[in-house]
Amino acid sequence: MSNILFISGIGTNVGKSYATGWLANYLTDKGHKVMTIKMIQTGDVGYSEDIEIHRRLMKLPILPIDKDFTTAPIIMSYPASPHLAARIDKCEIDLSKIDRSVEKLSADYDTLLMEGAGGLMVPITEDYLTIDYIAEHKLPLVLVTNGQLGSINHTLLSLEAISSRGISLPYVIYNPFFDEDKIIAEENMNYFRQLIGKKYPDTELLIMNETTV
Repeated sequence: MSNILFISGIGTNVGKSYATGWLANYLTDKGHKVMTIKMIQTGDVGYSEDIEIHRRLMKLPILPIDKDFTTAPIIMSYPASPHLAARIDKCEIDLSKIDRSVEKLSADYDTLLMEGAGGLMVPITEDYLTIDYIAEHKLPLVLVTNGQLGSINHTLLSLEAISSRGISLPYVIYNPFFDEDKIIAEENMNYFRQLIGKKYPDTELLIMNETTV
């Protein structure tokens, strides 16, 4: 899984899907052949709304690999964490489906962006968290943050968890869509820029261009 970047966020509804589509374009412009995959989709039946967001931002139609669920191998109907959605849908989460999708996509793309569900500590099963999957598969991580009140706290907690697991962090993406309070947003962005510059020299802070969202 060396060609995968895992996309997670500081929490739910921080703009991970938009950041994933944006990053796909960013890396494509740098010469990568990129495809996106949604690790686990909840809150949908028969399709992945997050994959639809990716394709729209990538200016692509829904692809055959989307229609046959290669890019969204696990979909559950209830909009909740995977462990709860599986319980409600009375199904068992089979992570080997993700491995098969990755194997298939890796034959045609040199970079895969895998969007997770919610934040790092979201439970996939009762005793297996999203961050466990990332660490177990040794996946480089992209963390999505924003300018909401409280996001500094959530970002610092996420960075502590990432560091404690020895997870590689090539990018932090700042999503300006949530910049409702300009004073807070400006402070957050400056704080993240200084923090990453001082403590995470191998991490690049990317600011999403609003015109691409």
